[in-house]
Amino acid sequence: MPPKPSVLFVCVHNAGRSQMAAAWLTHLAGDRVEVRSAGSAPAGTVNPAVVEAMREVGIDLGHEQPKVLTVDAVQASDVVITMGCGDACPVFPGKTYLDWKLDDPAGQGVTAVRPIRDEIRTRIETLIADIAPGRST
Repeated sequence: MPPKPSVLFVCVHNAGRSQMAAAWLTHLAGDRVEVRSAGSAPAGTVNPAVVEAMREVGIDLGHEQPKVLTVDAVQASDVVITMGCGDACPVFPGKTYLDWKLDDPAGQGVTAVRPIRDEIRTRIETLIADIAPGRST
């Protein structure tokens, strides 16, 4: 990994899982990791239940907007983590690709989103240990 690795989280709508993952990584790693998120078919807004669930842990997603997945974003990233976007993500040599199987929070209430949020946090803590070893979260 380079001194400041770059991670891209991709899901279909960029309104739930990828937004939570990007927020957790930013929150836990600070400026030690460059963080992006995008969707293969972005929604108009971030899922309100996701915003509420993240607010419960002190992270505000109210200002975030879903973004479209671009080839440039993939090329600029060292690690690309997909979350149910199928084959929509372009593949380039030299990148690390991970596919996280996570429940989709779309159409779910905050009660259903909380366990997804917590599982993502656990995965992010492991990711930080892998891409920035020896640094505390």
